Amino acid sequence: MTSRILHRRIHGDLPIAVGGRGIEIFDISGKAYIDASAGAAVSCLGHGHPTVTEAIKVQLERLAYAHTSFFTTDVAERLADHLIEHAPAGLSHVYFVSGGSEAIEAALKMARQYFVERGQPQRRHFIARRQSYHGNTLGALAVGGNLWRRQQFAPMLFESHHVSPPYAYRELQEGETLEAYGQRLAAELENTIQRLGPETVIAFVAETVGGATQGCTTAPPGYFRQVREICDRYGVLLILDEVMCGMGRTGTLYACEQEGIAPDLIAIAKGLGAGYQPIGAVLLSSDIYAAFRDGSGFFQHGHTYMGHPVACAAALAVQETIQREKLLDNVRQQGERLERRLKERFANHHNVGDIRGRGLFWAVEYVRDRSTKAPFDPALAVHARVKQEAMARGLACYAMPGTIDGKYGDHNMLAPPFIVTSSDIDEIVERFGDAVDAALQSLPVK
Repeated sequence: MTSRILHRRIHGDLPIAVGGRGIEIFDISGKAYIDASAGAAVSCLGHGHPTVTEAIKVQLERLAYAHTSFFTTDVAERLADHLIEHAPAGLSHVYFVSGGSEAIEAALKMARQYFVERGQPQRRHFIARRQSYHGNTLGALAVGGNLWRRQQFAPMLFESHHVSPPYAYRELQEGETLEAYGQRLAAELENTIQRLGPETVIAFVAETVGGATQGCTTAPPGYFRQVREICDRYGVLLILDEVMCGMGRTGTLYACEQEGIAPDLIAIAKGLGAGYQPIGAVLLSSDIYAAFRDGSGFFQHGHTYMGHPVACAAALAVQETIQREKLLDNVRQQGERLERRLKERFANHHNVGDIRGRGLFWAVEYVRDRSTKAPFDPALAVHARVKQEAMARGLACYAMPGTIDGKYGDHNMLAPPFIVTSSDIDEIVERFGDAVDAALQSLPVK
């Protein structure tokens, strides 16, 4: 069959998904795939959850759409109340959008407008981290550090500045403690702010736990507390990107809870609506809200489908289900099992360099030589070979190249739905391990 869709990859055939139940997706031939990465860490409740589908049906019968320049809706108000009730301290309001890239775009514009409202229009610089990913729209791409995604669009992007990401596997120095490593990273941020001029810097943008580009990298102990102190010292806003790692994925509703800090702005999406409807959001602090309220009286931004009632109904049902069924307890419990089983399976594997993550959010980085940490030739596309072998075994896992610097390095991510059981975890690791072995055995002999 000739497809009229411009697919992500033009060459190659995709199976046609026709159904889903629990942690599995079924294709047109009847083959079942364990959704071991929840798509892109999206389907946190799995597929076909009756509570969420019923909430969508009920809302469709009541009201499918109302433009937010004319109306608010009860369901959007209730979702906002729920999010803020469980949010880090100081966050007071919510701005709804349709996805993660839109959330980052909105956060960047909120940060800029905040300083304009406060009489500091000279603030123009954003600082982010290398090997970060904040979305594919132009503003999000501009602050992001994914070199492959940025390269051909570079002439269209505004200038931003990048500091080192937490990447202990490759960048922790000999004899250096994790705490000292975190201090070194924080000092680099402070030096960059000073070099640019503190009065010109708008915000520091960071993924609380690294996402797709570098694969589930976690910050050293104390790093984010130091970052928060530095931002406060220079009047710089802290924007946290929890599009992928937030909404329970790492074991707490907001990943920054485990870092002991609260940002000024936080972007969420994926697990917010669990894939049942497209939705994202920005949570903003009371200070930012007050600057808008007491200044121009509005945020100069907007989208046609923001605050979509059906999307909000789905997201509210998802979040209430996570809370009611105490699924974050399961994320932590099964996350520990996933970590243990992965480390057992690859304990002595010559080509597995690092296993890292938190909660139900884990990545495996491959190396040509474990002792030297040398990566594979990018032309071998090890990440893609593992994904292909996994799909053949009825397992979907996330694949990314360029782990180290945008060109070299390969990793795969596992981020199963929050409803996984112990036996599910065991089956995921078994299929994934077999896929890794088969992919590496298929490499050309040199």
